[in-house]
Amino acid sequence: MTVQKPSIPKGTRDFPPGEMVRRNYIFDTVRSVFELYGYQPIETPAMENLSTLLGKYGEEGDRLIYRILNSGDYLKGVTGLPGEHVTKSSDSIHDSRFTIHDLTQQITEKGLRYDLTVPLARFVVQHQHELSFPFKRYQIQPVWRADRPQKGRYREFSQCDVDVIGSNSLLNEVELVQIIDDIFCRLKVPVVINLNHRKILSGIAESIGAADKLTDITLAIDKLEKVGLEKVNAELANRGLSKTAITKLQPLLELQGKIKEKKQLLEELFSHSEVGKQGMEEICTVMRCLKELTVKNKFEFATRLARGLDYYTGTIIEVMALHTDIGSLCGGGRYDDLTGVFGLPGLSGVGISFGADRIYDVMMNLKLFPETLQSTTRVLFVNFGFEEERFCLKQISSIREAGIPSEIYPEAVKLKKQLDYANRKRIPFVVLAGKDEMASGKVTLKNMETGEQETIPATNLTDQLR
Repeated sequence: MTVQKPSIPKGTRDFPPGEMVRRNYIFDTVRSVFELYGYQPIETPAMENLSTLLGKYGEEGDRLIYRILNSGDYLKGVTGLPGEHVTKSSDSIHDSRFTIHDLTQQITEKGLRYDLTVPLARFVVQHQHELSFPFKRYQIQPVWRADRPQKGRYREFSQCDVDVIGSNSLLNEVELVQIIDDIFCRLKVPVVINLNHRKILSGIAESIGAADKLTDITLAIDKLEKVGLEKVNAELANRGLSKTAITKLQPLLELQGKIKEKKQLLEELFSHSEVGKQGMEEICTVMRCLKELTVKNKFEFATRLARGLDYYTGTIIEVMALHTDIGSLCGGGRYDDLTGVFGLPGLSGVGISFGADRIYDVMMNLKLFPETLQSTTRVLFVNFGFEEERFCLKQISSIREAGIPSEIYPEAVKLKKQLDYANRKRIPFVVLAGKDEMASGKVTLKNMETGEQETIPATNLTDQLR
């Protein structure tokens, strides 16, 4: 038998118990805040029909969708190679040139979900008669992207999404920023919350004479922080923007300063752009509301924020961690008619997505996880033998009923080995109950951090551990 070296695909990760405890701390924190604001949980399948996914994320996004091979012998009866004249028993390929596109259609009809927003739109349309609108949902599940793995970027990662479907009110945007602020305050992660508006970007494109190039402009400037101004300008030129349009765009790409200064420049630019004016009015309304609330993290009007996905139509949001270069931890925005693609037009939505994996990396780098998260077990009972096991099992049942995670070592091996086990798992307390303790109805409770121990009545053990 050939021995195979174990490995996993690049861009994916295993999560040992210690990491899972910390990840669950993030998920539990996020979930508790979502529910505090009245959002309800749903789940959708890992795979969706390609017809559901394709065309929603832009040209670059579509290329990152993982296709799933159909099961069964879908190419039975096909002869020849791509580009050759072939025949097939079905009507899909016959008397024609057989192309890669033909082959793809034959072997894959499904894909792994790229995000949780498009599946949400499909879900809402499919279940519209079962839902109450506005529909406030949250979803915590993994997604997959065929991206190049690098620091802070994975091919499989978990997203924590929260969305409102069926409401045009800007109060939803305000509430989403409050949720962001609440979650990162609880996790003790310092962030800056960047806000912009898709209609402002449309107004900019219109004002520089490139209204038909909005998608090209947003895709290029969305990379500004990663690649720099020079490369963004080169990409804009490659995408067909004129030198005049690129020159007019420069003051906006280089724009820094306070909200008032940015607003003044944009208002001058939008003197003949109604869509730009509307975007400014909406983003200013959101910013005014946030100033009146107790938002603890810094929030900014980021005129260069683009968010490259095609489906955004209104406010766009991106959250960046301070004191680390990992990148965006959360992002999202308003999408006015994503459900229209699935046959339910005119239903506006707005939502944000938290990247749990990046949040995890930031919290590890900044040492923000509580020390108590190192182990799920709070107390280990030492095993001294058969009679002692029976005594300890009764104590454990009582402790578990009180909600205290506990376990007993499964074999009566040397004490040192059992204590080493407790140390490796970072279990804070150990209970020792030998024949002397059993005879007196007592146990010895050892604090593994300080080394201190005390003998107490067994009936007091639960209260003592509390």
